[in-house]
Amino acid sequence: MSNIVLAQAAESAANINPGLAAIGYGVGAIGPGVGVGLIWAAVINGTARQPEAQGQLMGIAWISFVLVEVLALIGLVIYFIASAA
Repeated sequence: MSNIVLAQAAESAANINPGLAAIGYGVGAIGPGVGVGLIWAAVINGTARQPEAQGQLMGIAWISFVLVEVLALIGLVIYFIASAA
């Protein structure tokens, strides 16, 4: 009896999975978007306050930008994996 209930639950979960995956990726993309905005805002503020440190700030900003974008790409890959199931 419980196997039948679990099989029905698995079938219904497979039917709504692509929609939930898209919503989950959309919600998950908010974090990297906010992170990128904060990184570049900090670079602009830092450069305005101390123009001679622009080179150092840009290096740190690009590294941070890449790390944040990797999170967004991981979310995209998880979306494709979840929507294919």
